[in-house]
Amino acid sequence: MSALHDSLTTDDKGRVFFRGSRYLLVRPETLVAVQRALAETFGAGAAECLVAGGRAGGGAAIRTLGGRGREVVEGLLAMGRVIGWGDFALERLEPDVLVVTVRHSPFAEAHGPAAGPVCHLTPGVLEQLADGVLGRPTRVVERSCAAAGADVCRFEARVR
Repeated sequence: MSALHDSLTTDDKGRVFFRGSRYLLVRPETLVAVQRALAETFGAGAAECLVAGGRAGGGAAIRTLGGRGREVVEGLLAMGRVIGWGDFALERLEPDVLVVTVRHSPFAEAHGPAAGPVCHLTPGVLEQLADGVLGRPTRVVERSCAAAGADVCRFEARVR
């Protein structure tokens, strides 16, 4: 993990980079406030707005990492840990399915108790990952969420 930490750099212009790509440190509470405001305005469509954001960021992150197959999966999960998205673990990787768990999701922890999944950025990121690794379009569903009382947030990508 220290090699990934060593890949984080800053400059004197207030910018943070990971392997040359710009990143932004944002408190999870800030993102949860945006999520709640979107939900008030758009209802159930708010989650899809955040998933779309995850797709954009995930695609850019995957291009930065490079690699193929299991290598890119492990690289992205390690990167997620380094940049504060929680303790990612690969649970399952098969030709038609990818299952990832996250302990200590900053989204679930900042959100607090909820009736269902709240980690909407993560499925978008994992969809980009699964599409590339499985070689076909996928759909990612958060099957369990710590904010809803689960031990871990569990994301399942299946080929459509």
